[in-house]
Amino acid sequence: MATGRPERFSPAEWGARVELAAAYRLTHHFGMTTLIYNHITARVPDAEGQFLINEYGLGYDEVSASNLLKLDMDGNVLEEGKHRINYTGFVIHSAVHGARDDVSCVMHTHTPYGMAVSTLEDGLVLLQQEAYQFHDRVAYHEFEGVALDVDERERLVTDLGDKNAMILRNHGLLTVGKTVRDAWTRMWMLELACKVQVLAQSTGQAIRQAPVAAIEKTTAMFDGENAALEWAWLVRRLDREDPGYKE
Repeated sequence: MATGRPERFSPAEWGARVELAAAYRLTHHFGMTTLIYNHITARVPDAEGQFLINEYGLGYDEVSASNLLKLDMDGNVLEEGKHRINYTGFVIHSAVHGARDDVSCVMHTHTPYGMAVSTLEDGLVLLQQEAYQFHDRVAYHEFEGVALDVDERERLVTDLGDKNAMILRNHGLLTVGKTVRDAWTRMWMLELACKVQVLAQSTGQAIRQAPVAAIEKTTAMFDGENAALEWAWLVRRLDREDPGYKE
């Protein structure tokens, strides 16, 4: 738990800010960033219709609990002073936060293997144990250009439905979760699934797929995922190597 909470933040909001800032720093440490672009958002737990997002122009390694920006569903920045947001982040994330009450965190990336798979006609092909958690659990959304049109929000959430992972065609990846840790660990696993696929297909050899019954059995096992254990280790690593996220 972070110390030194500024008085302007409630304990609940500060806790959400610390966890979200940790997600940004971890995304940087694991190489899932694209310069200053993309976004991870989290609901403000004690405020209706508000969520937190990074300030446009900061690198993920510069994001901290106190410099995250609070937005409403109309895209208004609810912080004092002049601030910039990436408008595409507002469009994509407000769509999901507005439509999915079960979602607290939305994560969007342009990771190399995720972008590669997003261009393939057949999309994601699941090939190994960890990847099978996504069996019949990945949605797709057609590319409509840079996400600057608020009208796209309805189509995006319709395509997402009740799933927690989505491939944005010719674009990138999106995951959601009941917590920040759920969305982040899901994204890490989704990028890993894309990487395994690209590497396997690049060999040019015939792909061996597991039996469907075994895939479905494995999928069910991931309903009791170990995100809490994984996240605890990730935060311990941050606390040792990059504790500034809590500032």
